Amino acid sequence: MWARHPFELISNPSATRAAAYGPEQVEVLSAEGLARAKEIICAWPGYAPTPLVALPGIAQAAGVASVHYKDESERFGLKSFKPLGGAHAVARLLIRQIVATTGNDGITVHDLIDGKYKDICAGITVTAATDGNHGRSVAWGARMFGCRCVIFINEAVSQQREDAIAKFGATVRRNPGSYDDAVRTAQQTAQREGWHVIPDTSDGSIVEAPRDVTQGYALMAAEVIEQLPGDSPPTHIFLQAGVGGMAAATCAEFWQHFGVDRPTTILVEPETSACWFESLKAKEPVAIKGNLDSLMGGLSCGEVSRLAWTILKPGADAAMTIPDEAAADAMRLLAAGACGDAPLVAGESGVAGLAAFLAVSANDAARQKLALNLSSRVVLFGTEGATDPQAYADIVGRSEEEVADEQK
Repeated sequence: MWARHPFELISNPSATRAAAYGPEQVEVLSAEGLARAKEIICAWPGYAPTPLVALPGIAQAAGVASVHYKDESERFGLKSFKPLGGAHAVARLLIRQIVATTGNDGITVHDLIDGKYKDICAGITVTAATDGNHGRSVAWGARMFGCRCVIFINEAVSQQREDAIAKFGATVRRNPGSYDDAVRTAQQTAQREGWHVIPDTSDGSIVEAPRDVTQGYALMAAEVIEQLPGDSPPTHIFLQAGVGGMAAATCAEFWQHFGVDRPTTILVEPETSACWFESLKAKEPVAIKGNLDSLMGGLSCGEVSRLAWTILKPGADAAMTIPDEAAADAMRLLAAGACGDAPLVAGESGVAGLAAFLAVSANDAARQKLALNLSSRVVLFGTEGATDPQAYADIVGRSEEEVADEQK
């Protein structure tokens, strides 16, 4: 079927399955916030919901009723779900700045796209730290709306990912240390220079922009809810965590929509950077130190986002850690069209949820712990495609173009 890889799995001791989506959570992510995000994002050229792909072959082999995979490999041509967050937060920031400058509170995203206030936008600089995809999203949004952009990357980010950010006109600065070090440098530089930080994480000192980022991500989950077949909600979702923004947005959207019938939510991380695993276990945010590097570079984060913590501390049911080779095998499995399913292109961080699901499906104790059985309906989020084409080809043994050709 597929290779078995070691993993760790814990239940979240703070999970409150019966709790309503409360005021604390609404303060972070809400139905009104999603409506605003949807209005902005759906106005962008090229917007369309990404596919929700059924994987019946994998479902049968894994012993569940169904598996659906949200394929984000071609979102806005940026090969990941990230434009929904970073570019959305850039738009929200610019609208607020234009309102403050002009006193006109009727500014819309169409005004930004049409360049109506291009002189004001040209005098604004946005910045962010990134492992690759978030910075690409912020840079893409800055180019679309006409403001300046400076992106900080850490020393482990590949040259191809750096080049992909720079091609949108951003200035890219490589920072010593980890992703978390780059986050701090971006914040310090912005404060000194009068720039505006668009982070995908929050330590509690900056709230508005990371909330806009996370709220944009919720549109991906909202699309899934509309795309799911039948009337029954999924029973399980496996979510790659990172700092937690995407996982929190997805958990929140399913929680608000399905209430107590929402799916069991499992957070997935590399074993080298398991900040959510350790934080949920400790019942408080725990910073991971040391070498955080992983093949799953977008998930190589040592500190949880405090905004995401508000949702995931009560909302996540379990957390898992997986080794790098599990992700590499999941990439190859999708590319090969395993079990008779259509081939799919997926990047290293984008397959973490799938890799975790495959590991659990082959382990009787884990299946029992998560109540995964023949009637389970599983949803996975393929959050990136081949964002580093050379790394993808090295891992899979074929280029993304060759795999895509097999889809036809």
